[in-house]
Amino acid sequence: MINNSFLEKIAQILIQDYSDTLSDTIVVLPNKRAKIFLIAALKKQVSANILSPEIISIEDFIQDIAAIRTVDPIELLFEFYEVYLSVTEKSNQQSFELFANWAKMLLQDFNEIDRYLLDPNYVLSYLKDIEDIKKWGIEVENKTQLLENYIDFWKLLPNYYQSLYAHLLKKGIGYQGLIYRQAVDNLIPYSKTITDKKYVFAGFNALNASEEKIIQHLIASDQAKIYWDADQTFLNDPYHDAGLFLRRFKANWKHYKSNPFEWIANDFAEAKNIQVIGTPKTIGQAKITGTIIEKIISDNPGTSLDKVAVVLGEENVLVPLLYSLPSTVGALNITMGYSSKNNPAQILIAKLFKMHTNALSRNEKSYVFYYKDVLDILAHPLVEPYAKTSGLVNTINQNNYTFITHQKVLDLHQEPTELFSLLFTKWNNGSMAVLQMVSNLLLTIKNNLSNDNEEEKITKAFVFAIFKVINKLINYYSQHEHIDKIDTLYAIYKQVIDLAEVSFEGEPLNGLQIMGVLESRVLDFDTVIVTSMNEGKFPAGKSQNSFIPYDVKRELGLPTFKEKDAIYTYHFYHLLQRAKNIYLLYNTESDGLDAGEKSRFITQLEVEKQPNHNLSHEIYNAVLPETAYKPMVIEKSDSVMDRLKEIATVGFSPSALTSYIRNPIQFYFQKILRIREVEEVEENIALNTLGTIIHETLKVLYEPFIGKFISEAAIENCFKLIDAEVLKQFKVVYKEGEIKKGRNLLAFEVAKRNVSNFLKVELESIKAGDAIKIIALEQTFQRTLTHPSLPFPVLIKGNVDRIEERNGTIRIIDYKTGKVEKASVTLKTWKGLTEEIKNDKIIQVLAYAFMYENEVNGKPIEAGIISFKNLKSGFLPFNFKEEKDSEFIINDAIMNNYLEQIVLLLQEILDQNIPFEEKVV
Repeated sequence: MINNSFLEKIAQILIQDYSDTLSDTIVVLPNKRAKIFLIAALKKQVSANILSPEIISIEDFIQDIAAIRTVDPIELLFEFYEVYLSVTEKSNQQSFELFANWAKMLLQDFNEIDRYLLDPNYVLSYLKDIEDIKKWGIEVENKTQLLENYIDFWKLLPNYYQSLYAHLLKKGIGYQGLIYRQAVDNLIPYSKTITDKKYVFAGFNALNASEEKIIQHLIASDQAKIYWDADQTFLNDPYHDAGLFLRRFKANWKHYKSNPFEWIANDFAEAKNIQVIGTPKTIGQAKITGTIIEKIISDNPGTSLDKVAVVLGEENVLVPLLYSLPSTVGALNITMGYSSKNNPAQILIAKLFKMHTNALSRNEKSYVFYYKDVLDILAHPLVEPYAKTSGLVNTINQNNYTFITHQKVLDLHQEPTELFSLLFTKWNNGSMAVLQMVSNLLLTIKNNLSNDNEEEKITKAFVFAIFKVINKLINYYSQHEHIDKIDTLYAIYKQVIDLAEVSFEGEPLNGLQIMGVLESRVLDFDTVIVTSMNEGKFPAGKSQNSFIPYDVKRELGLPTFKEKDAIYTYHFYHLLQRAKNIYLLYNTESDGLDAGEKSRFITQLEVEKQPNHNLSHEIYNAVLPETAYKPMVIEKSDSVMDRLKEIATVGFSPSALTSYIRNPIQFYFQKILRIREVEEVEENIALNTLGTIIHETLKVLYEPFIGKFISEAAIENCFKLIDAEVLKQFKVVYKEGEIKKGRNLLAFEVAKRNVSNFLKVELESIKAGDAIKIIALEQTFQRTLTHPSLPFPVLIKGNVDRIEERNGTIRIIDYKTGKVEKASVTLKTWKGLTEEIKNDKIIQVLAYAFMYENEVNGKPIEAGIISFKNLKSGFLPFNFKEEKDSEFIINDAIMNNYLEQIVLLLQEILDQNIPFEEKVV
């Protein structure tokens, strides 16, 4: 029987010793999954048809004895709350949310107390005494109400336990521990009804007190036999955790005083290749697993992978692993369920809860939605194609709706689909109405999905998983109507959704086996690949999720983290026990998400290395590319050249020229391809929007003075108009955006302050004797540039903020809402003017001067900038500085030098042989 799998050995025993009574034999295994593998092992042992023994899991077996239905955790919580309300004074009763925080932990403790057959009154009174001792030194008069309530809570624990136990028994339902306790109580009468049955217990490791009692009773009455899967390496080492429980049973069970302990194998010490591989992050482990499997297939073409197991220490490795598997894998069996947590249907329901709970918490009457919540739902892939809301989305984006009332949403979307109506029904009629609405919503989504499309079929499976959860909640709520807060419903939904899984379809006995740690119990494989071998993942690490202190658990014989670690240790070593090739993968990153130290199991294998084990350790790192990023290069095709000619005819703006200098690719996207930025809601006013508002306000205030000289009285009158005009421009530019509070109110005040400060500077100039005549405001000018070096004439066209005549000099002004210093408009050499983006202001203002030059009738021209963040410097004119001399007036020499540089830039833009090359800053 050497090197047979454990289940093959069990199959041999069944055929040898139980062949006459096989149909009356019941095989009890640790889990349901092993049943299929045991039947397959039995098939190999027989050539004719036989009646199979009944094969059940330990939990089903215990449930049969107790004759009580098991209850799921959420239903149990609801039932416990009913009991809690019935035994707690009304003044001390907590809401369901507060109750659930401590009740889940208390139920776990009740479960442990029952599974280990302890006296609940003794244990729970013990806890109360511990708390009393902790508060021993507090004088009676110093005991606050809070402290009294705290002590009362511990006093009530035995009452909670007894009441809940009686309540559940009455209903014929129970949690695991209650079922175990009832099974032990019912054991004697039950064993009398099964005198003709024979039980075989196989592959167990850790048993609780109830299981021990039941199994020992059946063995003692000669109705059962138990076969362990022990290995002498662990069993004979008094400190090895993998043998912790088996050593205890071997030493303590009465049966083993006179009978042999079956079976003790010696498989672990056999020859094994163990490869320990470290790599950064989860994805790296998935990729390496894929590579290992690819190598197995290439080394053994034509062989089945059913003896290869991938055991995932963490569920989140599953999806990257499936993408990393080679296409040659063929058959595949995944025993883990795929969590419903992050699938599209669940994300939609979570976003729906968020939108409506936020609206309810703001104001239940006016029911105001936040635009991001609304857009999140409308843009969802299960909604967008079917709800026909693209018009509504555009309206929200274009009008800057930040907060939208429920009524406004309905007004903006006049012809709602059924899907839209379900999404935006108010949630103010209680939890049952919400659940019914969500249930109808999921049915509507299901009807929208097609069976012909493979992806939509998968989505349907997820929608159905959520639908089942919602129906389960409807069932709970119909029985417990007093728990009726939407926040509570959302909290419960989040807990239930963790339990909702979608199963993979596969052939369990064929192909590569992918499973979690617990699914690997009792099974044996030739090649085992284990991922996430890090502390905190494998083993899972300490978690003190109990009201019972560690020392009390030790005294009472309840399992502590040491026992939980020992269970993990057994599972791990059992995986390795009969395997020949073992790959252990771990994350080398010791900090950050999904990280931790290398698992102690790896260190243990290295320290306690068996003579026949060939153990190697490798670190894999991703290959870093030589260049992190290759700048984009786009050749100029004939169609690009046609577009450039079109731009040259319509007009190159100064900003188009500076965008080319900043980054040719940006120019290509914006001007050649005409790609615009996506319209989005501006929640806070952007700087360019603020600039537009200031520009437009000044234009309106100064428009009456075009062609006239400005007087002091005229400017003083403008001061009175500022508030109303800025508000008006805000409404025009920012539409429905909120400007009465928050950062937008500050921006509104900044805009008023900027306009006011500008007018103050203007007033001081007039008082100082300046004669200012407005010639043009926000006006478009153009002029054709022809030059022998250019392939065709180029129109330069742009919008000038303001042109004025000041004391006989023409002044061309560009407003800037940002900060501009004098240095930005000072030039020392013409060479390389168009090569650096720092000269963008100079290129811009001189372009305006070039466009207006023919209109000046011989008057001197200045061109420059007024910076609203640097108003104290006033007008910043372009100046050409040679040594110590500065030239502010734009003469022919300056204009000719400038045009020479612009022609060089245009030559580059219009040359078909020079591609657009991205500038990487």
